Amino acid sequence: MENFENITIIKKANIYFNGNVTSRTILFANGEKKTLGIMMSGEYEFGTGDKELMEIMAGNLDVLLPGNNEWINFTAGQSFEVPANSSFKLVVKEVTDYCCSYGE
Repeated sequence: MENFENITIIKKANIYFNGNVTSRTILFANGEKKTLGIMMSGEYEFGTGDKELMEIMAGNLDVLLPGNNEWINFTAGQSFEVPANSSFKLVVKEVTDYCCSYGE
């Protein structure tokens, strides 16, 4: 999906890791929630509350998913899922544009 319609955007940014990862939250009338963000090059670890689907719009990163011992590379047009109540690690190799969907 290239664009979203009939949404509410939360003006306050989500800022992590001294500004190296930022996103904006968008809410849909049906209760769906997504974030649109940018990650600068670096190494990060995130925890999840809900199940997450991360779509990579642009960029290049390696991901270590829960329960895995091997890193997986993702680039533009690819996506990965992270289970609820878990954590995952990222090595962002170049500026990465992403869309995260929650609870899907």
